[in-house]
Amino acid sequence: MFFASLLAMIFTGAIIIGLIISFIVSLTKEVTDRTSAKTTSGNVLMLDVASQIHEISENNSLAVISKGDGFQAGLLDIDKALERAKNDAGIKGLYIRLSGTPNHWATLEQLRASILNFKKSGKFVVAYGENITQGAYYLATAADNIYLNPVGAMELKGLSTTLMFFKGTLDKLDIQPEIYYAGKFKSATEPFRTDKMSEPNRLQVGVMQNSIWDNFLVAVTEYTHKSKEEINKLTTDGAIQFPSDAVKAGLISGLAYWDQVETTIKSKAGIAAKNNLSMQDINDYAMLNKVTDLTNNGSKVAVLVAEGEIKDGEQNNEFEIASKTFCEAVRKVANDDNIKAVILRVNSPGGSALASEIILRELKLLKDKKKHIVVSMGDYAASGGYYISTIGDSIFAEPNTITGSIGVFGMMFSFDKLAKNKLGITFDGVKNAPYADFPTATRAMTPEEGRRIQASIDTVYETFKNHVVEGRKLTKDLVDTIAQGRVWTGTDAIKIKLVDRLGGLNEAIQCAVSMSGVGKTYKVVTYPESSDKLDMLLKKFKGGNSASAAAIKEAIKSETTPEIYDWYRQFRTLASINGKTQMLMPFIPVIQ
Repeated sequence: MFFASLLAMIFTGAIIIGLIISFIVSLTKEVTDRTSAKTTSGNVLMLDVASQIHEISENNSLAVISKGDGFQAGLLDIDKALERAKNDAGIKGLYIRLSGTPNHWATLEQLRASILNFKKSGKFVVAYGENITQGAYYLATAADNIYLNPVGAMELKGLSTTLMFFKGTLDKLDIQPEIYYAGKFKSATEPFRTDKMSEPNRLQVGVMQNSIWDNFLVAVTEYTHKSKEEINKLTTDGAIQFPSDAVKAGLISGLAYWDQVETTIKSKAGIAAKNNLSMQDINDYAMLNKVTDLTNNGSKVAVLVAEGEIKDGEQNNEFEIASKTFCEAVRKVANDDNIKAVILRVNSPGGSALASEIILRELKLLKDKKKHIVVSMGDYAASGGYYISTIGDSIFAEPNTITGSIGVFGMMFSFDKLAKNKLGITFDGVKNAPYADFPTATRAMTPEEGRRIQASIDTVYETFKNHVVEGRKLTKDLVDTIAQGRVWTGTDAIKIKLVDRLGGLNEAIQCAVSMSGVGKTYKVVTYPESSDKLDMLLKKFKGGNSASAAAIKEAIKSETTPEIYDWYRQFRTLASINGKTQMLMPFIPVIQ
């Protein structure tokens, strides 16, 4: 038995060593192949809108195993890549692959501006899709020509927002929500205290839709040369049912199969019909651009990226703003004397009130170093996202940015009725002071405990408004009228002085450069550093997160629709915010 076990151990060890050697060989080959592929120039850049584009780039060391993309360019990277391609003689044009897109309106707006800037070079831009959604079409209006598959589909239907309500579920489960909030428009808690949208919430969502739709119409009229009234009539009549309807209405250049579009692109790029079309993915081109950046020795301008929900403590997941981790990045920027200007790029629906205050304090210390901070808003800069934005010397937003939501809420859930009525479990105990067991989920709150929580919520709300008064140089009365938890688009926010200017990241960078007197020679750097999926996976294990939980999350994300995954994310958010004061839009009104 001993020698049999020893032989099995040796045999198993040999297999493991063989697998490791094989993995290293394949890894080396894969990296070599990818590196070689990325250094091969293509005549035409290709931008695929099917992937979500985040603020900063993503690295994926696991790509050699999963065959995924090893580098996903961020929004700033794509903008820089298109700026470089504008003057690159080897790049003849840009091809946009259209489909459904997970990117929100402000991100699409920034991309559209980058493409329009690229077009100033005189190089062509062609867009093609088999299924063109409204968001994809909005981006495609920056192209010279838009083509649709003859049996494909195209959307022109207007905007809608659907929210999910859980009050009925909680009633059936005998779960009692204890909800406290400040601001009549603070709708984050509505899914738990009502079964439909309140009138204030319905009003603000409708106003947001109209603002975003108006920007959509501006883009469409620029491409089609039709009036807003004509486009609106096509929409309300439901006139675009078939691909031929889109051609007849003048919304696209024509119907074509991919091989026909490929021939068109070849012709525009000056490539013989018999030769292959060589296209280079925008991610690969952007990665080469990052390598080029390393040779720039000028002064530095820092883009400090705050993307995701605001959390307490250390970051353990991609795209979240964890107070401890983010403050470390802020200190690096503060202590780097070569950084002359700072852009705070905010793409966040908010989150923890405590974490928001901690981050704001660290940003104030950064500003004390005589470094100007210009805020640039992405898709969302709302609630806690706006809280940290109040530090800005100047605030830029896209017209489609959703911002404001100056309000606070807190929620707790008591499960005593659920435990008793469904499971037969009851709770009892002893305490030597009235609030010794507070907060607890084993009983409902007393009226006095409720008053204490509401007082805490009101205090944080007043602190929030005071930061807005101080940062925006507004009166308390004005801030009180534009607060109340109400959300605004960038277009409307500038009218009420929550935002200074409309514009994207480039405009914010130029403003920060001008304020700081950097000069013409500078390098743009981003903080925190680009994340790697492998590092995040290791952090999950280090932080005690189980591999099964991470696997379930990824499986839901990859095997379901974005809407279903968003509901899953909302349930997870609910668990994390129970009993904590929040400046958050956990149920983000997705407008599509």
